[in-house]
Amino acid sequence: MATDVSFLTKNSEDFYNAIESRRSIYGISKDSLISEERLLEVINKAVKYTPSSFNAQSSRVVVLIGQQHNKLWDITETALRRVVPAENFSETQQKMDAFRRGYGTVLFYEDENVIKGLQQKFALYADNFPVWSNQSSGMLQYVVWTSLELEGFGASLQHYNPLIDEDVRKQWNIPGNWKLIAEMPFGKPTAPAAEKDFIPLEERVKIFK
Repeated sequence: MATDVSFLTKNSEDFYNAIESRRSIYGISKDSLISEERLLEVINKAVKYTPSSFNAQSSRVVVLIGQQHNKLWDITETALRRVVPAENFSETQQKMDAFRRGYGTVLFYEDENVIKGLQQKFALYADNFPVWSNQSSGMLQYVVWTSLELEGFGASLQHYNPLIDEDVRKQWNIPGNWKLIAEMPFGKPTAPAAEKDFIPLEERVKIFK
């Protein structure tokens, strides 16, 4: 059977367009672009099919929308007020308000029990499993981020852990063996991404043949 080259080309083009279009978007709104069912479908596919070392499947995700999303950024603001001087808080307040204006937030976790189990089972690679776990989490974050962009959302990646870990754990009864890695607020874009400069690829890519 002949290969449909045009079909493959179109899919390749869509793939690279998605990679190029995914950017950090900070201007977001609460407008709903897809159903909650579709959102869950997108997240589930990302979690299920993102690769992991030894097929560990150690990544965990919590999705917060509506008032639960707002609560996360209330918690984060409160935690930051404990460590950021009041006279310097205005910029931080603007960030919290911007994230709070979004539709939802994805929390990315790694299950430390899975990692410890692999360390015990494969002692020779024990030091590598935390590194591989973070690599897998990074891939999942990227897949979710790009998937959200394809659905019309803008998103950014934040790291307020470990400052908020315990408060978040208590609020949503997160298992103690789940380690918070990153937070991804998302929503309908209200402003474009900032301009981005690129280092010449000749300085970053080498090929030998």
